[in-house]
Amino acid sequence: MPAPAAVRMTGIRKSFDGVTVLDDVEFEVEAAEVHALAGGNGAGKSTLMKILQGVYQRDAGRVELFGDPVTATTIQAARAAGIGMVFQEFSLIPTLTVAQNIFLDDEPTRSGLIDDAAMRARSAEILARIGVAIDPGTEVGDLSTAQWQLTEIAKALRQDARVLIMDEPTASLAKHEVDSLFELIARLKAQGIAVIYISHRMDEVYRIADRITILRNGRNLLTARLDQVTPQEIVAGIAGKELAAAGARGPRVEIADAPPLLEVQDVRAPGVEGATFDVRAGEVVGIAGLMGAGRTELARALFGVTRITGGGLRMHGSPVSLDSPADAIASGIALIPEDRRLQGLVLDHSVRENLTLPVLTGMRRWGLLVADRIRSVSDELIERFHIAVARPDAPARLLSGGNQQKIVIAKWLGTDPEVLVMDEPTAGVDVGTKSEIVRIVRELARTGKGIVVISSEYPELIAMCDRFLIMRAGRIVDSIDADSIQTEVDLELAVQGLAA
Repeated sequence: MPAPAAVRMTGIRKSFDGVTVLDDVEFEVEAAEVHALAGGNGAGKSTLMKILQGVYQRDAGRVELFGDPVTATTIQAARAAGIGMVFQEFSLIPTLTVAQNIFLDDEPTRSGLIDDAAMRARSAEILARIGVAIDPGTEVGDLSTAQWQLTEIAKALRQDARVLIMDEPTASLAKHEVDSLFELIARLKAQGIAVIYISHRMDEVYRIADRITILRNGRNLLTARLDQVTPQEIVAGIAGKELAAAGARGPRVEIADAPPLLEVQDVRAPGVEGATFDVRAGEVVGIAGLMGAGRTELARALFGVTRITGGGLRMHGSPVSLDSPADAIASGIALIPEDRRLQGLVLDHSVRENLTLPVLTGMRRWGLLVADRIRSVSDELIERFHIAVARPDAPARLLSGGNQQKIVIAKWLGTDPEVLVMDEPTAGVDVGTKSEIVRIVRELARTGKGIVVISSEYPELIAMCDRFLIMRAGRIVDSIDADSIQTEVDLELAVQGLAA
């Protein structure tokens, strides 16, 4: 009789506030198998894994681990049953040692006191079992990124994980570190551990995985062995065959003869290994790449948030030095940050205060703020960007995500920048607001602004952009005219390096 699957999930359904996120999903992983889980944003991957971890309770369906039904749906129960998770964002504490992190909240004791010697010895055994040469007494803050990842894995295995979920584990790793991680995964597989590998990187999936399951819109699309499906078929399945309605292109501004407005010349910064491109007045340049490609790091460097360590920038042909965001603003560059709630807004301040925050220095008379001027500017921005707010003095936190995003865009446009860098401008907003943001971007281009858009949402990126830059491992590796990118599949293949 064949051994039961390590994980078998059948008929899984899950809804949030009446919206179905998972609809009759099935997923199975064998012991000693690396099974890739793929899908676009909102496909349901994270929700499915959180059900397996006990973070969410399923509305319907059945979960079995090694043939035994799972009834308890808590994180502790999942951990006790042998489910381990290596998070994309590390969960380690930098000021503690490797051993202390591995045994966090479950430290061995002797006579009522933590037994540090036993903890280090047992950590050394775990690390040796998986072939990792790290001193258990080293503070995690002194480790490399790859060693953090390996410590996360050791922490999961210390809890006797028989199933290990890995979420985009190579996003922050260099190539040689990826090789080491894959060698470790092969060793875990040889020890009978089932690995669920969540990734968008097709080269990695084909290198490490035995099978792949693709989710789309909360449903199963495909489960197949990797030798039975091509990378192009997988990408087409993830992205869908045709553009969404939001991806219809608007009219373009003629920019062929315009001189460069912004020139980025071999820029290097933390997370950026070499970026060269230019942006012309009236042009929307899209930057596409996988997670960890360095897109947000490039945006932060262009706005002076992180220091440029090599190369440089020119505006209108003249060199500019960016030691701070204030320098970027003075040079005519503005940034719409990736996280509007943490980086773009002061949530407890009013809509009016948020809208005028970047331009307050120009609203003073004899050292005092002029209330009428603040009111006039904020009201004009609310009307121009169709921000739905009953009272401009209401806290920004009370608005919808779409209206919050409009505030972030409006407040920086209030500085009248020449170049606008937008990092994930349509993330987390409704379809109507996405269309409105696309319209705003195209309108700004028509007024002569140069715009750089970073986005993981390909329909909106295609709708906005005149040209696409492909970024990998901190570098701009390709520049593609918009006419060569007609569908999401075209763009995804370019990002994956699979385009013909």
